Amino acid sequence: MTAVETHRANLEARLAALGIEVARLEAESSQPLEADWEEQANQIEDMEASQGLEAVRVQEANQIRAALRRMDQGTYGTCANCGADISPARLAAMPTATECINCAP
Repeated sequence: MTAVETHRANLEARLAALGIEVARLEAESSQPLEADWEEQANQIEDMEASQGLEAVRVQEANQIRAALRRMDQGTYGTCANCGADISPARLAAMPTATECINCAP
């Protein structure tokens, strides 16, 4: 299996796990609030934390989908800024990387 195939398999597995987690977070946030005001305050605080976590997970899923599209287009592993190859070590550490280490902020 090539490095790109390995990255694809790992990214697809992570994307599936993110889908499950986002669905769980969405289900949690759609629960009705308790009648007790103090409990409502706790629930709202938990919902805000869950919504923040969900936003991070959705962003990660979008980055994974973009990496999978680059794989399909044959541009995966090429720096979007300078066109150089992204090092295998960088892709191993961050498989959604779009820039080489020299161009990365």
